[in-house]
Amino acid sequence: MNKLIAALTLSFLATSGIAAEENPRQQAIAIVTRIQRADYEGDRAALRKCYEALAPFLDDKELVSRIRYWRGFALWRDAINGFNESNVDPHELEQILMKAVDEFKAALARDPAFVDAKVGIISCLGYVTYVHRKEPERAKELVGQIMPMVEEAKAAAPDNPRLIWVCGPILWYTPVERGGGVDKVMENYERGLEVCAKVKPSTDPLEPSWGKPELFMSLAYTQLTKNPPEIEKAEGNARAALEIVPYWHYARDMLLPQIAQAKAKQAKQSP
Repeated sequence: MNKLIAALTLSFLATSGIAAEENPRQQAIAIVTRIQRADYEGDRAALRKCYEALAPFLDDKELVSRIRYWRGFALWRDAINGFNESNVDPHELEQILMKAVDEFKAALARDPAFVDAKVGIISCLGYVTYVHRKEPERAKELVGQIMPMVEEAKAAAPDNPRLIWVCGPILWYTPVERGGGVDKVMENYERGLEVCAKVKPSTDPLEPSWGKPELFMSLAYTQLTKNPPEIEKAEGNARAALEIVPYWHYARDMLLPQIAQAKAKQAKQSP
C-alpha cells in the first residue's frame, strides 16, 4: 500500500478521533459513518478525504466489496452535492460520477449479488445522462446501460428502499403513456416509505441501510414541483426527513426555504 496514502489515512483517523489500534473493521466503520454525515452536511471536501482514507482497506479480502461500495458512495455524493452548487462544471461532476461507477463495478466484481452496488451505478449513470440530456445519441447510449441493470436489480431486490429511491428520477423522465409522470413518481416514493416501515434495516454499519430520509425528501420535492403544488404535504415530508437527519444541508437550507417561498406566494394569491 502506498506509504503516503497510509500516512494520510492514519492522520485522518487521528483527527477524527479514531484510535489507530482499533481493528480494520472498526476503523472502516468510523470512516463510513463520517462519509454519511459529510454527505448530508454537503461537505464535499470531507467526502474526498474519506474516499482516500478508505484506500488502505482495499487489501482486506473480507471487507473489500463494502469498502469499494463506500468509496463509490463518497464520490457519488460528492457529485450530487456538487449539482446543488451553481459554480461547478457539470463535466467535472461527470468525471467524479464515472470514478464512482468504477468503484461500484469493483464492488460487484467481488460480490455479484450486491444489489446496492447496482443502485449506485444506476444513479451515477442517470446523473451522467442528465449532463448529456441535450445529446440524444449519448443519452440513448447511457439509458441503454441503465435500464437492463434496473431490471436486474428489481428482479433481485424489488423492495430495496434505495433502489426504489433511484427509480424516482427514471419515472420522472418517463412519459405518462409509458408508465411515468409525476403521480407515478410520488407513488414510487410512497411505496418506498411503506417498505421502510416494514423492513428492519441491517445492524452492520458497512451494509447500506440509508434510504428513508431520501425518500421523504424526494417525495417532498416532487409534491412541491407538481402542478398545482401540494405545499403542505411537501413541508410535512421535508420536516420528516429532517427529523431523521436534522443536519441535512439540502433539506434544511435549500428545500425548506423553497417550500416557504411557495407558501408565501400561495398566500398572496389567495382571495
